[in-house]
Amino acid sequence: MKNFLDENFLLQNKTAEKLYHEFAKQMPVIDYHNHLPPDQIANDINFKNLTQVWLYGDHYKWRAMRTNGIDESYCTGDKSDFEKFEKWAATVPYTLRNPLYHWTHLELQRYYNITKILSADTAKEIYDEASAKLITPEYSVRNLLRKANVKVLCTTDDPIDSLEHHKKIADDNFEIKILPAFRPDKAMNCDDAAAFNAYVAKVEAASNISVSSYDDYLKALKNRHDFFASMGASVSDHGLEQIYAEDYTDTEIKNIFAKLRSGTNVSYEENLKFKSAMLVDFAKWDHEKGWVQQYHLGALRNNNARMMRLLGADTGWDSIGDFSQGKALAKFLGKLDTTDQLAKTILYNLNPADNELMATMIGNFNDGSVAGKIQFGSGWWFLDQKDGMVKQLNALSNMGLVSKFVGMLTDSRSFMSYPRHEYFRRILCNMFGEEIENGEIPNNIEWVGKVIQDICFNNANQYFGFGVK
Repeated sequence: MKNFLDENFLLQNKTAEKLYHEFAKQMPVIDYHNHLPPDQIANDINFKNLTQVWLYGDHYKWRAMRTNGIDESYCTGDKSDFEKFEKWAATVPYTLRNPLYHWTHLELQRYYNITKILSADTAKEIYDEASAKLITPEYSVRNLLRKANVKVLCTTDDPIDSLEHHKKIADDNFEIKILPAFRPDKAMNCDDAAAFNAYVAKVEAASNISVSSYDDYLKALKNRHDFFASMGASVSDHGLEQIYAEDYTDTEIKNIFAKLRSGTNVSYEENLKFKSAMLVDFAKWDHEKGWVQQYHLGALRNNNARMMRLLGADTGWDSIGDFSQGKALAKFLGKLDTTDQLAKTILYNLNPADNELMATMIGNFNDGSVAGKIQFGSGWWFLDQKDGMVKQLNALSNMGLVSKFVGMLTDSRSFMSYPRHEYFRRILCNMFGEEIENGEIPNNIEWVGKVIQDICFNNANQYFGFGVK
């Protein structure tokens, strides 16, 4: 029997152990998509306690606490930080077989060298020990990133963002690249005319361009896209239920925009056409600049209307959606490919039923111009756990080239999430190690080790053009 979370955690054979400890473990981290607040990095803050770094904004933990019968006041409410932590600690023993159990104890070990199991009984001791470290200079957010061996970190930023915090970070000559990523979801969201016009006003202010037509709107957004590029951005990102790929004419889109600007809500069909047009324009700009575009597809968001009204978005009321993805995705990518304006693209899938669809879709548009030009992204959100990662890796291996995969990312709001890269790497090494020992892969440790290192770091470094060592 193995000990819980020992040095060979998730490594089920000697070959897997060798692959992880000699090849994967030491590789740096490129985190090309996350939701970390750049202001906290710019100011190199220290969190005051374990709750602040661990529970603030973490809807994964909130969902588990709610399921355990914990009142909302201990999740997003006004209870004290330690009271919230106590309730989380009391919940942890009941998260067995949920990835939260593994992540929680990996993070305690890797950041604080705490090997005790978190529970109601150990809550005070662990809280005090970790919090005492967090307030020291060694545990500032920049040092937390250094501890995790992070080399590049791409935040997620709205087009109207001033990027002032990124400028401060760059001016400080911080050795870890902290780069913005262009996330224009709000810019194309025309579900509500009033909200859309309020956003257009913000685009006008940010770009200093008056918007009275669709062409003006594109000019203002392109101004922001150019500004992001000047600040080091080379990545865009979209969080969508599904790709929009309706047929439209320029005249139709201009009329729809005018209708929105008049304060009139548009029809369902007009909504889809407008979003389709905007996605194409954004994609053309990405291709023009040589950026990588990312599409996170399949989330059914804000399902609890009552809690959405009380708490707002991103508070833990989302689920996997069952949208039809294939036809529109092929049409959208094909439209760009036809005019040779298809940028390097990563597709993230939230419904595991669509894994094989995504794994085969990327092959339709990998044209040989760039290794792995179109990527099937790592398991994300509900799927960034052992089962989800294995299924994604198997689908990609069976129907594409896993050797050209750009690997793991955190997609997190927590500075303590970087052990997820370790988690992924252990799972990856175990898969390869098992197949070597089964005689399914040649016992060429050096070659397989190189492929693993490529997946962990080298492929992403080359694909994104970050040029770090």
